[in-house]
Amino acid sequence: MSRIEAALAARGLGLPTPPTPIANFLPWRRHGALVFLAGQVNERDGTVTCIGKVGREFDIDAGRQAAQLCALNLLACLRLACDGDLDRVRACVRVGGFVNADPDFAFAPRVIDGASDLFVAVLGDAGRHARTAVGVATLPRGAAVEVDAIFEVD
Repeated sequence: MSRIEAALAARGLGLPTPPTPIANFLPWRRHGALVFLAGQVNERDGTVTCIGKVGREFDIDAGRQAAQLCALNLLACLRLACDGDLDRVRACVRVGGFVNADPDFAFAPRVIDGASDLFVAVLGDAGRHARTAVGVATLPRGAAVEVDAIFEVD
C-alpha cells in the first residue's frame, strides 16, 4: 500500500475503480515528469452521485464532497499512470475545478477546496498546488463538479 493509499485509509477513504472515458480522450497522458489527468466528475461505479447545480440543488458542503470524489477518481487514474505505484508521486502541480453552478453562486473556490484539501491531506506540502476554480453552466452528464490535475512523478 502506498503512502497516499495509507493516508486515504486513515481517513476512511479508498480509491474507486478509475472511470471509463465517455468520449474520445485518454484518462491521463505523461510528458516527462508530468502526468496530465483528464477531468473527472463526481462519479462512483459509473453513477454520477450529484446531478444538478451547486447553489440550487446542492449546498457548498455537498459540492465539497462531490469535489473530493473527483479527487479520488483523479488519484485512481494517477495510480494507473504510475503503474500501480502511487509512491512515485512527488507533487500535485496544478488543479482545475469546474462547478456546475447556479448563475448567482459565487463560491466555486470553496467547493473545489474539497479536492484541494484531500490532495494536501494525503501529500502534505507536496499536495499544495496552483489552481483555477470556476462556475460553469453545465458539466458532462449533469455532474455538479469536475476536477482535472497535473502531478509530478518519478
